[in-house]
Amino acid sequence: MTSPLPAAVLWDMDGTLVDTEPYWMAAETRLVERYGGAWTHEQAIQLVGLGLEDSAVVLQAAGVEMTRPEIVAHLTDEVMRQLKEQGVPFRAGAQELLRSIRDAGIPTALVTMSMSRMAHAVVELIDFPAFDLVIGGDDVARPKPFPDPYLQACEKLGVAAGDAVALEDSPNGARAAIASGAVTIGIPNVVALDDVGAFALWPTLEGRTAADLAGVLAEARAEVRA
Repeated sequence: MTSPLPAAVLWDMDGTLVDTEPYWMAAETRLVERYGGAWTHEQAIQLVGLGLEDSAVVLQAAGVEMTRPEIVAHLTDEVMRQLKEQGVPFRAGAQELLRSIRDAGIPTALVTMSMSRMAHAVVELIDFPAFDLVIGGDDVARPKPFPDPYLQACEKLGVAAGDAVALEDSPNGARAAIASGAVTIGIPNVVALDDVGAFALWPTLEGRTAADLAGVLAEARAEVRA
């Protein structure tokens, strides 16, 4: 018997839909070095999945003499410049899975801690109407790992979080999705997700379809019943 489809699929952007983490790390490194500091890979990893305002505080502590809004705007501009110059590095299988979801008639939301202007710029580069809703970091009062971004997406889509599936690549993002009640699938990228508590871990999105998401949702519901 075919498993019921999710009421919605909620996508993280950086690292999940698009592999932009190297762009963010490069922007952070150049910014810290401009102020005479050093920025290690280990420090950069700590910012993966963190809200930009919180990231700005860390960068200030590393010596960046700018206000938090200035840092957020600067990093966003730098990553958008790299996207324009180097292209948008969609993760393998991401666009194909999106198309399968859309063909199945499932509502979708992009739930990211990047600024809305950047998220919309990425969405515009997809050659089909991929998302019903975009929630950016500047659209919520509390960023990931709080559940607010995912709860807001579900509210706007008119679905219960427990009937939705979320896709995440970072610990903070996965924690936010899990706390919202969404069935969460981790797709690790630059950070491991083994101990975060995602219901399932997929090493890649390649070959995945809406039916796979329905299968994970069915397994999660069966586990709750048991």
